[in-house]
Amino acid sequence: MHWLYLIIAITMEVAGTTSMKLSQGFSKLLPSISIFIFYGFSFTFLTLALKVLPLGMTYAIWSAVGTALITLIGITWFAESFNVIKVISLLLIIIGVAGLHASQ
Repeated sequence: MHWLYLIIAITMEVAGTTSMKLSQGFSKLLPSISIFIFYGFSFTFLTLALKVLPLGMTYAIWSAVGTALITLIGITWFAESFNVIKVISLLLIIIGVAGLHASQ
């Protein structure tokens, strides 16, 4: 169940970060309110996951997967640039998380 909590926490964090972009600097009401709702759920489920999972590994997975998903959303929905440096950087993040997991 703790892994499911982590997946939900990541999903909610990504939704909250996407809402930040959609809020246009808090000038749109619904996305602005959504930021706080999604992050509230994200931190709630992250806390539940941390009851069992190790802190360092869990936070690394939460932040790395969130970063990767937000980058993909930025590229596909918001027409942000896509280049080799972004791909290499994301791969390094994934390698770092895998290294933390392997060191447990």
